[in-house]
Amino acid sequence: MTSTISSNIWNILTCSYCGNELEKINSGAECPNCGLKYQYTHSSSLDLRLKKHKKYNLEFELGTPLLSDNGFQVKPLMTNIKSEVDFSNMSVPLHLTKEVLSYFPKSKSPDSLMLDLGCGGAIHKGVCERAGFEWVGLDYASTKAPILGDAHSLPFKSDTFEFILSIAVLEHIRFPFVMMREAYRVLKPHGRFIGTVAFLEPFHGDSFYHHTHLGTFNSLQYGGFTVEKLAPSEKWSVLVAQASMVLFPKMPWFMAQSIVYPIQLLHKLWWQAGNLVTPKSNKHIRIRNTTGAFTFIATKGTA
Repeated sequence: MTSTISSNIWNILTCSYCGNELEKINSGAECPNCGLKYQYTHSSSLDLRLKKHKKYNLEFELGTPLLSDNGFQVKPLMTNIKSEVDFSNMSVPLHLTKEVLSYFPKSKSPDSLMLDLGCGGAIHKGVCERAGFEWVGLDYASTKAPILGDAHSLPFKSDTFEFILSIAVLEHIRFPFVMMREAYRVLKPHGRFIGTVAFLEPFHGDSFYHHTHLGTFNSLQYGGFTVEKLAPSEKWSVLVAQASMVLFPKMPWFMAQSIVYPIQLLHKLWWQAGNLVTPKSNKHIRIRNTTGAFTFIATKGTA
């Protein structure tokens, strides 16, 4: 089987069970420490998923406050005026808005690596390479992922990636606190973690935990991250998400949106009227409480 994995990536691969460096063999890779072998699949992916059960110990400190006395502002994402990467004249996936892309970091060197955690069909590869990174795609099952792996036990050395991208993955993770610890471990100090997570989207694809803004903040903070932005999507509201994903499946998005538009409009007008009586019923709270998903931007330590 011909490997599609560069030597740069091979140098950071580890055994998903014991964490030891891997040795390359004709059929894939072998761990000299625990003896486990990892093989290429028929689609040429290197299968580094766990081969046997593994315990992961976590500790929680009870009674500690989640937020500081000043709280944390949750509002729709605005364009970063200090954007580092120019994505103009480039076709980008529709779910990667210009606001999200404006927070993509630029690689620090020609050998810089980024991890597309839950890469699916590899549709983010182009934008990540535009930012100067060597793209490392990992997914649990996609045949288009160069590496198959488990987000609960990432097969990479610690402090490896300058940037991690994880779009619509967190809700599909059985143990989200473990994933956050693993993402933190493999990210370099001051590296950036950008992702999205479902909130009021319907159940889909074996989703486990759809996160509120507090749940998202809590998961990231427990992992060790400094949360910079936590943004609800106004366009992808609960009404649009439910209509598009489950009420009218396979219907063109614009048609599904047009069906719920009158309710959406009435909903906004009702909240505007309520704001006259109760000032706390403002636009940002409305969007936060009715969004289909949240976008988060976090760093390992203070950027």
